[in-house]
Amino acid sequence: MYKIEIEPRVFHFKQPAGTSRGVYTERKSWLLHLTSDEMPGRKGVGECAPLPDLSCDATPEFEKTLNAVCERFCQEGKINYQMLRPYPSILFGLETALLNLERGDVLFDTPFTRGEAGITINGLVWMGSYEEMLARIEEKLEQGFHCIKLKIGAIDFEQELDMVKRIRDRFSRREVELRVDANGGFKYEEALYKMELLSQYAIHSIEQPIKPRQWGYMAQLCRDSPLPIALDEELIGVNMPEMKAQVLNIIKPAYIVLKPSLHGGIQGTREWVEIARDKGIGSWITSALESNVGLNAVAQLAADIYGTGSKVMAQGLGTGQLFTDNIPMPLEVRGEKLFFK
Repeated sequence: MYKIEIEPRVFHFKQPAGTSRGVYTERKSWLLHLTSDEMPGRKGVGECAPLPDLSCDATPEFEKTLNAVCERFCQEGKINYQMLRPYPSILFGLETALLNLERGDVLFDTPFTRGEAGITINGLVWMGSYEEMLARIEEKLEQGFHCIKLKIGAIDFEQELDMVKRIRDRFSRREVELRVDANGGFKYEEALYKMELLSQYAIHSIEQPIKPRQWGYMAQLCRDSPLPIALDEELIGVNMPEMKAQVLNIIKPAYIVLKPSLHGGIQGTREWVEIARDKGIGSWITSALESNVGLNAVAQLAADIYGTGSKVMAQGLGTGQLFTDNIPMPLEVRGEKLFFK
């Protein structure tokens, strides 16, 4: 017999986190505290953290849905994956809580969770003024990051190009890998031109250049772009395996970027990775501004899927230091790697 206590939490950003969709100053999450009569003295914790105006399950009815799902889970004693496909953040929280209850702190046994290896992560540079972004880039380079991810699309594009040029003037592509994320901020008519300008600076990839749900336009850009394109927001709400395959068949991106809270929880993320691999499409995993509870689960999943070797692409897991009031977890960033202590 399972019992779940739902704890709403609000986390506060140390600095406003800017994207082309707006600026975040706080983050609301719901923590699931799971216990079982069959495992006295143990507790599992999971995090449900839908992103407003982005997650497919971030609706005004979210709390009501979450309560109903938790009640049904406690009655049935198992996760109904088919029913929960439209609710990825709830599914992710339940999966994490159940694994945590059953397995303890180590959700997946890997060199990462054994403390033998760290996960290489990208240094994330949020949107801000030109001066702010330049200072953040310098900070990430000084910290030893060899993969920098720039959020673009908010300030003047010429200034963003100048920032990219400054990095390339100092570091070759072998020294620093550059990724850019437009968060759907380009208009289709200008996207190809902007990507051609960016391509002269040896960019690894660009995430979601135009808004999602324009499959024809996105497929055309993937065909014509000199830059490899990675899909992110495009994958939100695409929950059935046959639809996942269809999206990738039509658009044919170079990469997909997976956030378990948005893209189907733990099981749905594994599904995306396998479908993409079968089509020769690369992938990596990032957190979605969860607290350390969610970040810990995402990091352990990334290590389980991709491993921790030198050839593994940098993952987007550097969000644990964003909040003033985060929950302590056995995670530590040292240089460009995330470690499980």
